[in-house]
This record gives sequence, structure tokens and C-alpha cells, in this order.
Amino acid sequence: MKKLLKNIDLLATFGSRGEITGGAVLIEDNVIIKVGKTEEMENIGADEVVDLSGRVVLPGFVNTHHHFYQTLFRNVKEVQSAKLFDWLVHLYDRWKHIEEEAVASSTKVAIYEMMKSGVTTTTDMFYLFPHGKDELFDVEIETAVKTGVRFHPTRGSMSLSRKDGGLPPDEVVEPDERILQENERVVKQYHDPRKYSMLRIALAPCSPFSVTPRLMRDTVELAEKYDVLLHTHLAETQDEEAFCIEKFRKRPVDYMEELGWLNPRVWFAHLVWLNEDDIKKLEEYDVGMAHCPVSNMRLGSGIAPVYEMKGRIRIGLAVDGSASNDTNNMIAEIRTAMLLQRVKYGADALTPREVLHMATVGGARVLRMDDYIGKIEEGYAADIVAFRLDTLEMSGCLDDPLAAIVMCDAKSADFVMINGVTKIKNGEFLDVDLEEIISKQNEISKTILQKL
Repeated sequence: MKKLLKNIDLLATFGSRGEITGGAVLIEDNVIIKVGKTEEMENIGADEVVDLSGRVVLPGFVNTHHHFYQTLFRNVKEVQSAKLFDWLVHLYDRWKHIEEEAVASSTKVAIYEMMKSGVTTTTDMFYLFPHGKDELFDVEIETAVKTGVRFHPTRGSMSLSRKDGGLPPDEVVEPDERILQENERVVKQYHDPRKYSMLRIALAPCSPFSVTPRLMRDTVELAEKYDVLLHTHLAETQDEEAFCIEKFRKRPVDYMEELGWLNPRVWFAHLVWLNEDDIKKLEEYDVGMAHCPVSNMRLGSGIAPVYEMKGRIRIGLAVDGSASNDTNNMIAEIRTAMLLQRVKYGADALTPREVLHMATVGGARVLRMDDYIGKIEEGYAADIVAFRLDTLEMSGCLDDPLAAIVMCDAKSADFVMINGVTKIKNGEFLDVDLEEIISKQNEISKTILQKL
């Protein structure tokens, strides 16, 4: 089936064609087969034609770090002003109550809210398996697949409990051997390495303060065996740095080097507290980064040195878990990423186009999917989003329509297509009952929070 998107005011391909006024995109099934001017394609026979006049069109956004289940724990008043370690210790005792229904609900809420802000590909680090409920990861995958999002989840894990010197309580940790067995199972069961894949799996021990060194090393071996990616949190706070120095006698990046975690399979979330030697090592080993500016601000963690790293390492953007961001809004994340770097490094630290590049091509490179997502280009998957230019917040912005998405806060996408399937049209979801999803989410969240 062929679909033609035409009369696009500005088509930002982020590929070889650059930016095209009066643009058009021809799609066959799930793949882009032609990109150009509308007049070049007017006589092409298409089964479906979508008129996107009055809109800016660009590749779908790629979210490189998240914890979907945390959408159940947004705006918890006891930790509204807590720093990371205190925030975690308080919430672990709430998170241990999640079950299958909670995972399914929170997955839908996270994905649809991101989709509304233009996300077409997302990862998720699911590391919470209270009392050994390994099936929760399967529930997340099965639910995400039904939403139609392009999904690259990571099988997370925690094995270092409080009694052994870590942060999490016993109820939410698992033995190393059990984790490795489950890692192998889910990769074999779900990972699809083919081009245009809608589901890939990565492995993700949670953090230096919640897993053992042995698990970190063994996970690298497993990733190499099955040729999958690796992910973890790193250098998020000064408390984490102090923990690593006290427990391992090394700063976080040096500790990762010792464990074999500086390699091209890896992307780290946060990377806030780095020095120049750290950055040089990350560059040398071709390590990726999920930059989470809103979460870093919300928890008072600091400002990641993105300005110093851009052009040196692979950088994508991420909304992070909703309990440390309280939204799943990628537009807000993109705008904040630009503004926060300017606070520290000056008005020209990040441009609107640079930060949009991080949210598209950058995220695709971080997830090693840049051979088929992140650009509107012949041979790429049809992951495409559009933003209206005639809304109240965009009025007076037409000197540079693409930058206006960031500078003027476009709020939400008007059109979202994922793998050739239209998910949002004229600003409305197709075939999604949001009212029912929201009601169920609030009911589950209230029940869990009342258990203590």
C-alpha cells in the first residue's frame, strides 16, 4: 500500500535532502521510497493521500531512557523536593507493590503521552521485580507492542540490597544467577535484530549502587554472546560518585572501565558529574549518552556537560522516569535541553536544530538503529511526525518554522506515523480510549500509595 504525505510547508529530513519547502513523502507499506517536492509527486498513484499543509514535518523523536512504571508515582508529595538517594529510598517501598495490572497501565500511559509529543521510538529500563515477579517484563513488552510504538526495552536488574551495602530493599532485588538466566530468556524470546525491527532488547543492570560487580561483568559477556546493547545509570549525582569512591575506590567512569563497560555497545543515562578525562574515555570507547535534563533539574542533580561532549560522543535525549520528571513530554525535554546548556555555557551553547538532531538522529545513533530511523530518507522506516503552525503558541513564529517547535513550545504533535501506520491525525489518537486508560491509572496509583 502506498501513502503520500504532501503539501508540507517545511519538511525537515535530517538526511541528505536537508529542509524542503512544499515537501512530500511517498511511503510503501512501512518504508519511505521517495522524498522531494509535492509537484514532483502529484501524479504518483497512491492508495492514501494526506494533506499536511500548514505543518512542519520531521522524523519521529527517539526517547533513549525511561521507567514506564513510574507514571504511577508522579508528584508524590513526600519526595517532591528530595534528592536522588532520598527519593529512591522512599519510593522503593512503594514500588515493591506493583503487579501485572500496574505495569500494563503505566506502560500505556507513558507511551501514549510520549507519542502525543512526537515520540515514535522509545526504550525503557524495567529493573523492578518485586518478590521475583520476572513476568512483569513480559507484560510491559506485550502491552507496548499493542500500542504500535517502536520499542527497544532493556531488561534491568538490581542485586545489591541494603543488607549488602546497596540502596534497594530485599523485596525488589534478585540473585545474580537468576538475573542472568532471565536476561538470556528475554533476549532469545523477544529480540529482533533485523532492519525495521519493532522490538529489540538490551541488558541493563540498574546502577553502581544497586548491582554487584560480578553481575556487571557477566552481563557484558552475555551481551557479546547475543550481540545486544548495554545500558545503565552513571555519574548522575555527587552522592553516586562518593559511593563509588568509598565502595570501589574509583570514580564512576573509571569503575565502568574496570568492569568492561566502556565499549560501543553501551549507552549511559545522565552522565552529569564528569571531568575532561572522563569525557575523553567515553569518546575513545564510542559510548552513548541518554541526556535527561528535566530529571536532572527536578532532583537537583546538576547540569550534564553536553556542550563539552557534543560532536564527541553519541548523545540522545530522554524524558527519564515519570517520578523524577513527572511528565512524558519530549517537546518539553527538547526545549529544556537547549535552555539548560545555555544557562551554563552561554546563549549559543545549543541551537534549536542541534537539539532536534539529538532527539532524532542522535537518539537513533545511541540505540544503534540509525540505519533505519532518525531521518526522513529513502529506505528509512516511515516514522514521521508533524506540528501545526497555526496554533496560538506558534503564532508569530514563521521566520523559522522548524526552530519554532523548540523556541515556541509546540506542545503536541498534530500527526504521528509509526512504521507506516498513522497513530495520531489532526491532533487526535486513532482507536485509543484515553478516558478509560486515565481512569484505570489513577485507580491503581491511589491503591498502591495507600498501602503504607
